[in-house]
Amino acid sequence: MVPLYDTELDHDAAQRAIDFMFGWFMDPLTRGEYPSSMRSLVGSRLPKFTNNESNLVRGSFDFIGLNYYTTNYATDAPQLRDANPSFITDFLVNTTTERNGKPIGPRAYSKWLFVYPQGILELLLYTKAKYNNPIIYITENGIDEFNDPTLTLEEALNDTTRIDYYYSHLYNIQTAIKNGVNVKGYFAWSLIDNFEWSKGYTSRFGIYFADYENDLKRYPKKSAIWFQNFLIKDKPHHGYI
Repeated sequence: MVPLYDTELDHDAAQRAIDFMFGWFMDPLTRGEYPSSMRSLVGSRLPKFTNNESNLVRGSFDFIGLNYYTTNYATDAPQLRDANPSFITDFLVNTTTERNGKPIGPRAYSKWLFVYPQGILELLLYTKAKYNNPIIYITENGIDEFNDPTLTLEEALNDTTRIDYYYSHLYNIQTAIKNGVNVKGYFAWSLIDNFEWSKGYTSRFGIYFADYENDLKRYPKKSAIWFQNFLIKDKPHHGYI
């Protein structure tokens, strides 16, 4: 989450959005209680930890698994105070993918996924600073394309946009590591095209193409070949991360 506009209200809104989506889990795990913004805005509807529960949950993790795909703008929405109380209204924030009609980044097939590589760096640096630099594994990171039945197999395997996505995100992860963030592993989403939530088989996230019409035969996309080269090369000498 980044502020829609460079105002104190929108900076506060972005922080609340992070609190409600990320701090909701991280604050109990590191501090033994929910974020102060959640406690203030949700009030009595938010469960309270007993002292024993707080002691049990605080520090009760070996590492943090982060899924990162995209970033949204956040703007203050005080009018939501009059809305029905719920998770999507409590934090008094509206989120959007555009600023003054311009998207935050190129859109993937999924309407919620806009490419914003620096967001993973900002999130990692934030996690280091706020939560005492925990061990982090990037457990999901990726981009999808439309399953276009008009493409030839050769065309369907030519996923250079995905290569750009992975390269730019791995570059930002490298920058985070150089700045002391304790990242220990990275998992791309996904190895193989699969049934993707409400998108079903119309969305392809895999670095391997699954032929749904021919016994699920699998073919490496260009991104799979890129990953293979990325992993086996002498990284510093070849300029890889």
